[in-house]
Amino acid sequence: MIDIQHANPRHRTGWERLWRQNIIQFGAPDMTDDVIDGLWQRILDPGHPMQAWLALDADQDDDDQSVIGLAHLIIHPHTFTLRNVAYLEDFWVSPDHRSRGIGGLMMDALQEQAKQNNWLRLYWLTASDNHGAQRLYDRLAKRVDSVLYKIDTA
Repeated sequence: MIDIQHANPRHRTGWERLWRQNIIQFGAPDMTDDVIDGLWQRILDPGHPMQAWLALDADQDDDDQSVIGLAHLIIHPHTFTLRNVAYLEDFWVSPDHRSRGIGGLMMDALQEQAKQNNWLRLYWLTASDNHGAQRLYDRLAKRVDSVLYKIDTA
């Protein structure tokens, strides 16, 4: 059975294992331990707009191995409404657990959180060559035709 939960302190080792897989895949393998520690502290701080939701394999007794998926949300205001919106910044399922419907379960749980918290929308970006993720997203959401610009300042 898969359970989707808000991250809590006992999930640190499992979350970090998946987070390190994610940052290697997406080009940040040199992320320092102090940055990872700071990210975890943000996630645990109820006053911070960042949240982490984890997919847990309830059949695993080991807290480290039970974490099989992660989603990082940033909750923020929107200029067209007084309701908040949720930006899904990171979404990762362990490669060993893909193609089992876990991503869909996680997205369903995030959508339910959005409804419960009265967020206007849940939105995200994905790379144009991330076809595996796009297959899932195309089933679940409306694709928006936009162009992203960015200026790196560091």
